[in-house]
Amino acid sequence: MTAVDAIVLAGGRASRMGGVDKPAIVIGGRSMLDAALAAVAGCARTVVVGPHRPELDPSILQVREVPPGSGPVAAIEVGLHALHPGPAPLVVVLAADMPFLTDTAIGELLRHENETGADAVFAADTSGRPQYLIGVWRRSALVAALAELDTLVNQPMKALIPDETVTVHLTGVADCDTAEEVRRAQATADGAATQAAATADTPDDAVPSSRPLPLDEARNLVRARLSKLTAYETELRAVRGAALAAPILAAGALPRFDVSAMDGYAVAGDGPWQLRRDIGFAGGQRPVGLLPGEAVRIATGAHVPDGTSAVLRDEFTSLTAENVLHRLPDSPVRDDIRRRGDDHSPGDLIAAEATPVTSGLISAAASVEVTEAMVRGPVRARIVMTGDEIRSDGPLQTGQTRDSIGPILPDVLSWYGIRTVDRVHLRDTPSGFDDVLSTAGEFDLLVIVGATGGGAADQLRGAITRTDAELLVPRLELRPGGSTVVAELSTHTTLLGLPGNPFAAVATLMALAPAIVEGRTGAHPARPYIGPLHNAYSVAGPVARVLPARRAPFGGFLAEPHRSTAHLGGLIDRDGLVIVPAHATDGTPVEFLPLHT
Repeated sequence: MTAVDAIVLAGGRASRMGGVDKPAIVIGGRSMLDAALAAVAGCARTVVVGPHRPELDPSILQVREVPPGSGPVAAIEVGLHALHPGPAPLVVVLAADMPFLTDTAIGELLRHENETGADAVFAADTSGRPQYLIGVWRRSALVAALAELDTLVNQPMKALIPDETVTVHLTGVADCDTAEEVRRAQATADGAATQAAATADTPDDAVPSSRPLPLDEARNLVRARLSKLTAYETELRAVRGAALAAPILAAGALPRFDVSAMDGYAVAGDGPWQLRRDIGFAGGQRPVGLLPGEAVRIATGAHVPDGTSAVLRDEFTSLTAENVLHRLPDSPVRDDIRRRGDDHSPGDLIAAEATPVTSGLISAAASVEVTEAMVRGPVRARIVMTGDEIRSDGPLQTGQTRDSIGPILPDVLSWYGIRTVDRVHLRDTPSGFDDVLSTAGEFDLLVIVGATGGGAADQLRGAITRTDAELLVPRLELRPGGSTVVAELSTHTTLLGLPGNPFAAVATLMALAPAIVEGRTGAHPARPYIGPLHNAYSVAGPVARVLPARRAPFGGFLAEPHRSTAHLGGLIDRDGLVIVPAHATDGTPVEFLPLHT
C-alpha cells in the first residue's frame, strides 16, 4: 500500500467551550487526542499541530501554527512543512475532537482513495454532512490548493477542497464542538462501558467492578446516572441551591414604564426650557405632562412625564437666576431615558431550564414580576460520622480523638447549595449501617464519613451490597480519597462515602459535591476553574493528587507539597485545592477548587 503520513490538528481556540484544551478532554477513559493518534497509529509519520504536549511519544512530531489559533488551513500548512524531507504521497488530515474514531475508519478512507484515485476522500457523518477534517489527501493536491490561497490565516476548510473528491459514510465520526456534545459523548461512552460490563461472560457470583475511576469519569457517571429530584413550584427566594425545572419567562416589562436613567431634568422640545417647581422622584407621583419649552427636575428611576423628549444630565446643564435651563455648549446630545421594555418584554426568556437558583437569578426574575418557579432541589443531606474513637463534645477518653470535621461539614456542603438537615454519630456495630441505610429515604443525600476502606471496622461496603444499591463509583483514582464510594439506594437517596481522614474527606467532598448536586437537580455543569500549576513537577505523582494551593501573584497556582491528611491545618492561609494530574509538569493546567470563607 502507498505510504501515508498523518497531520493531527490539536490546537484552535475552542471558543464555543470557553477556550478549554479540547483535545485533552477525556471521554471513555482516554483523551480525544489519544483517540486521534490511535486512529492513525499505522501511518509512517505523524505530526501534531498545536500547543506542545510533553507527554506525547518522542516519535510524534510537534509543531504550532503561526499565529496560534489561526485556523485549520494554517495548521495543515505547518504540518505539511514539518513532514519534510521525504513526505509520503498520501496524507491523513484529522482533527483531534472525535472520541469514537477508529483505525478501521481511517483504513476505509484509504481503501476508497486507492480504488478511486481521487484528490481527497472525506468522511460523512450520519446526516450525510462531509467532515472535511477527517480526510485522506493526495499530497500534491493539498500542496496545490494551499498555494492558490493569498493568505492561510482563518481560512475555512472549504477553501482547500479540490474538484475530484469522494465522500464515504462512516460511523464514529461525530465531533465535539460544544460542552453539550462532550457531555453526550461521555454519557455514550459510559453507557457503552456499562453495557459491555453487563453482557460480559462472568461467573454468577461475580461482584461489581472495584476499578478505581478517574475523577472526571466519576463525575460524569454521577451527573448522568443519579435520579433527578421531583420538580415542584415554590418561591425562588427560599430555594437557593436548587435548579430550574422549567424556563423562567418575563411576566412583565422591564422597565415597566419610561424612566429617567440619570439625575437631571426632563425636558420637552428644543431648549432653552423654563424650569417648573415640581420634582419627579423614583417611586413618587409622576409629574404632570410637559409642554414644549418646559422642564422639570427628575431623579434616576423616576417615571418621566408625558411630553418628555429627553433627560438632560445635571453636568450637561446650566440654570439662570430666572430658572431658565440651558444645555451647555459642546455637551453630547443624549436621550438618557430607559424606555418601557428596553431590557425585557413580557415573554422574554430570563433563565433556561437547568439554571442554578442563585441570588442573581432570584433578583433578575423578581425584576420581571416572577417570584415563583418550577425547581428541583435544593439537595437535603444527612451527615453520618462513624467510629467509636470519634468524640464531638466533652473531654477525650483513652483512645478517642476529636471530631474535627463533623461540625464544619454543613458549612462545606452549603458552598454547593446542599442543606444539612441532620448530623449524627454512628458507633461501630455489625448492623449500624443497615439501620442507617434503611431510614435514608427521608434525605436526598447521605454523607457518611469513615468506614469506606477494607479494615475490620469498615462495614459500609457490605451494607451497600446488602441493600441492592446501584454502585456508581466503587473507588477513586485520586490521592487522597481513593476509598471514596458513591451509590444510589433503592429509595433514590444518593450515598456518598468519604474517607475518615479529615483532609481526604473534605477534599473529596469538594471534588464531588458539585457533580452530585448537578446530577440530582439537573443543573448545568459548572464551568471549572482552570489555570497553570507552576510547581507541578515537584508535587505530581503516578496518580492524580488533590493538594492545598494558593493563587500565585502572577496568575495560576502554587500547590503545597507537604500536607497531612489527619487534620485540616494545611488549609490555613490557602486559597483552595488543586487537582494535579498524574506525572504533571510545571505549567500544566489544573482544576482549582476554591475555599469559601
